[in-house]
Amino acid sequence: MSVGSGVEARLFFAHEQIRNPQKEMISDGIIALREGGFLLAAAPTGIGKTAAALASAFEVVNFYNTNPEVPKILFMTGRQSQHRIVVDTVRQINSKLPSGNPRIKLVDIIGREGMCEVVDKSTGQCSCEKDVVESARRARRVDLGEFILEAPRHVDQVIKEGRARRICAWATARSAVRDAHILVCDYNHVFIEGVRENSLPIMGVSLENAILIVDEAHNLPDRIRSGLERRVTKNVFQRALVDINEHKGNLENGAKQLELSDSKSLDEAILLEKQVKALKDDSGLNNWFAGKITEIESSQKDDLRVETSEFLDAIASAIDGIEEDELEDGISRIRRMNRRLLSVVIDGDDSIEEDEQNDCIRLAEILEICIKYRDSPALALVFDRLNNDIPRVTSHLLDPSVVGRPIFEQCAGSILMSGTLFPPNMYSDILGIPEEKSACREYESGFPPENRPILIASDVTSKFTERDASYSSIRDHIQSVLEKTKGNVAVFAPSYAMLDRIGNDVSYTFGKVSMKEGRRMSKKEVERTIARLYEMRAMGRESVLFGVLSGKLSEGIDYSENILNAVVCVGLPLPPPSARQDALLEYYTRRFGRSKAWKYASLQPAVNSVLQALGRPIRNAEDKAIVVLLEKRLLERRVGDCMPKSMHTRQTTSPSRTSKHVERFFEMK
Repeated sequence: MSVGSGVEARLFFAHEQIRNPQKEMISDGIIALREGGFLLAAAPTGIGKTAAALASAFEVVNFYNTNPEVPKILFMTGRQSQHRIVVDTVRQINSKLPSGNPRIKLVDIIGREGMCEVVDKSTGQCSCEKDVVESARRARRVDLGEFILEAPRHVDQVIKEGRARRICAWATARSAVRDAHILVCDYNHVFIEGVRENSLPIMGVSLENAILIVDEAHNLPDRIRSGLERRVTKNVFQRALVDINEHKGNLENGAKQLELSDSKSLDEAILLEKQVKALKDDSGLNNWFAGKITEIESSQKDDLRVETSEFLDAIASAIDGIEEDELEDGISRIRRMNRRLLSVVIDGDDSIEEDEQNDCIRLAEILEICIKYRDSPALALVFDRLNNDIPRVTSHLLDPSVVGRPIFEQCAGSILMSGTLFPPNMYSDILGIPEEKSACREYESGFPPENRPILIASDVTSKFTERDASYSSIRDHIQSVLEKTKGNVAVFAPSYAMLDRIGNDVSYTFGKVSMKEGRRMSKKEVERTIARLYEMRAMGRESVLFGVLSGKLSEGIDYSENILNAVVCVGLPLPPPSARQDALLEYYTRRFGRSKAWKYASLQPAVNSVLQALGRPIRNAEDKAIVVLLEKRLLERRVGDCMPKSMHTRQTTSPSRTSKHVERFFEMK
């Protein structure tokens, strides 16, 4: 697709001043969307990509005003902080629109669990409108809907107002989408099939008439993959039996209370109990698991890929003959069992993690995924042992385009943007975006490069064969940065193992308060850690933050107010060998050829995790921070080609040189 310049959307631009990179992105977005195409924008932090994308989309919607079917804009992002930015930007646009122009109506929505007070998992009902009579409920929903559309409001405001009125904010917001111009939501509403089918039609949204804006789009391939990733251990059959027994008991009690002599649901539960008991006890299935354990042990690997059809055959064989007059094939047999598994309802236990509550659903979901993709090389089934003991099977989607391509072909156009959507044509390839309708662009930030000097150390590497020889110098580089930095430092390692080693060895932090990322850090723990960083600065204390590349602290966090003064990235976090990674490399080789396969499967994702981390400290044009990359492979041509051409770097050859570079930066600052 061609791109151009000179196409503007001043009417819908949120700010008084427009920078050249924004002007370019707006023009490219308008041209792409008017043709029903796609703009893939590698737009670094500070370019103002949210304002640019919205200006483009609203201009095109305005362009279609003669069409009674005005496209709806879906702005998708995985971060609630970005939700707020979108809402604030639309408010600014509305404040600038000339009198007589209709104001933009916006709905901001998150998951049901975040908007409703309590959701009963057994019934699917929430407690938001408990004891509210029907006539009052209808009136209050109308009032809350008008409140939502009256002006762009962040979801927190809607939740607060809903609870004050004792009305369901989630249900009301979904209804209000029909009359809105833009919906702000998570990727799941479009890219997870079950969520899409249960949400878009109810909200009056059709993909054919929707413009998709995907923020932080570098995360989209993995988000699509995770939507089809399921894990079950061999213990799932025993745990599912417990769930079925509880479900069956509830049905029996209900039948007694209603004085029913029989119940179809109860008969189905009894049949399901027999099937799952057969799965638990079947010698053939047990032998299949035992055989895979033997294969792993003889291969001396941690995991191995198994054939999807082989796994399904073992399941189908185990439940053969349990249903009377059974004439159907194995796949149909499993599907009938799955329908029963999905009907199992148990009482929720808030002390148990949500994904641990119903093993019947867990089992049914992985079997459905296996059936759907049983003839497709895009799905890899991997066998390993949890904690080196319990046999486990995991489904991995290798190709996000099997989900992405139909959606992008169906929608009315899209803008995909991120500071690390690099290279954009790679994301076009792996998401299955139609090449002939795509514009892949890289934009410069416009920030002064001297505000963020990037040093690449030529004397160290995290490469496995050289790691131990480099480690003492890696430690000395880090200590040089800690000593000479006036302010806060973030140190990001390529793995938790390396993080632990660095954290133990860098015991002296030159008066800086040490904070460390944990392996299973919750969202609240992350928020508390970041809050403590600001609290320490308010108290006049400096801090050092230890985290992991591609971890909770190195991606998706807005370190505002120039809270980070230096960032150190250790190594290149290439994925370790695994059955899943081997399957991905093999699949990409067949699809894209050998030269692209290694880059797409391993190298570029590793480089992009470094790019994400080094982008953390500079959020505004006035911010200043120094970045030190401790990995000599970044100086190699094939790796350097994976980095933006606009990135200015210089070499540092030793910890002493790093010390001088950092000291000079803060003297100049």
